[in-house]
Amino acid sequence: MASKELIDKLNAAIAMELQVSIQYMWQHVTVRGINAEAVGGVFKKIGIVEMKHAEAIAERLDYLGGQLTTKPSPIEVGKGLNEMLQIDKKAEEGAIKFYKEIVALAAKEDDVVTKRLFEEILSAEEDHHNQFSTLLEE
Repeated sequence: MASKELIDKLNAAIAMELQVSIQYMWQHVTVRGINAEAVGGVFKKIGIVEMKHAEAIAERLDYLGGQLTTKPSPIEVGKGLNEMLQIDKKAEEGAIKFYKEIVALAAKEDDVVTKRLFEEILSAEEDHHNQFSTLLEE
């Protein structure tokens, strides 16, 4: 069905999505300062979306016969709002790059469903990157 390379990449994607969903939720809880309420809500909203991504990728991986990971990538919360946003922007940049690789690999393997799934997730990740970038503007 799917190559080992694609299965491994889907598991890595799940680990990344679990990581940022936990990371953004902790940031939502721990952010302080005058903008905490507004930005905390952004962290919470995006964290929920990331968990849904993890679930969708896990469902696809299960269908393809892969063994699901339960371990997130390393979580980095940050100490202040600016540091949190910088960390999150970088995480989204990594996801965008990685998900483009998965889209290309799925296309190469003629896996239209996985390709479409990651194109949709990629669109959301670009939106998250834009949100974090906008919040970092002075």
